[in-house]
Amino acid sequence: MAEKRTTYKIQDLGGIGEVNIADEVVAIIAGLAATEVDGVASMAGNITNELVSKLGMKSLSKGVKVEVLDGVVRVDLTLNIQYGKNILETSKTVQEKVKSSIENMTGLEVADVNIHIASVDMENEKGK
Repeated sequence: MAEKRTTYKIQDLGGIGEVNIADEVVAIIAGLAATEVDGVASMAGNITNELVSKLGMKSLSKGVKVEVLDGVVRVDLTLNIQYGKNILETSKTVQEKVKSSIENMTGLEVADVNIHIASVDMENEKGK
């Protein structure tokens, strides 16, 4: 059975056709933007970057919930933060980067980017 995907119209090209985007794509954009921020160890429930390259982009949407209503996006991200990083500063940077990435790539308006911290990654502290 084919997987059911929710899609949203982001542009109607007036006679030429329309552009639709799957919610999974918006979630992947959010996940990629979040993991590029210094201080974010990973998305909660995500697998390592080495496995992502082997298994594909779908796993990047883990830890991301996206709602789109009338062209307005709400994003919930669940993150693992690196030990020693300022949670408030890191979260603010993630919010700004996710908002700008989604808006620049899709043209959709982002109303909310809610951050949930699932854990602190102690990996770098083991050797100390």
